[in-house]
Amino acid sequence: MTAAFVIEQARRVVTQGGVIAYPTEGVFGLGCLPDDPWAVQRILAIKNRRVSQGLILIGARLSHLQPWIDTDSELTTSATAPVTWIVPASTAVPTWISGRHTGVAVRLVAHPTAAAICDAVGSAIVSTSANASGRPPAKNTYVARRRFRDLVDYVVPGRCLENVGPSQIRDLRNGTTVRDSTAR
Repeated sequence: MTAAFVIEQARRVVTQGGVIAYPTEGVFGLGCLPDDPWAVQRILAIKNRRVSQGLILIGARLSHLQPWIDTDSELTTSATAPVTWIVPASTAVPTWISGRHTGVAVRLVAHPTAAAICDAVGSAIVSTSANASGRPPAKNTYVARRRFRDLVDYVVPGRCLENVGPSQIRDLRNGTTVRDSTAR
């Protein structure tokens, strides 16, 4: 299986309303297009997560995130310490993404596979850890397939980056750290 085939398969699944499990910087993520309420609802059901909690969006470039954010600030990215930013949400952000929050959580993704998927669909995608609430997230293809093959439409093969956990979350609006990085 070539990298181009894998990315094309992920693109096809996502653009047809499907849900994928895919590698990110620290853990496998569950993803779909953010404006697809049915796909987002599937992810919430898989995770046993309340819609009020909100979801993170990732993009390979700022243009992928711009329809969802209401800020001119530059966001930064780092492969060694991923940072998710809470920024003012644009009016395009549906409540199934923002949850009970006035902002939206976004990250410029540094993982090459996740970035290639965003580029292939030409959009940000949902990125939430591949786990049921309270359980540890999948960190490799084997675990992602074992746990999610019957729940998602495609498990994208690949590796998470070494020694990186879930991203740090910072609020761009007030400079506070909402979640410290659990990088090891």
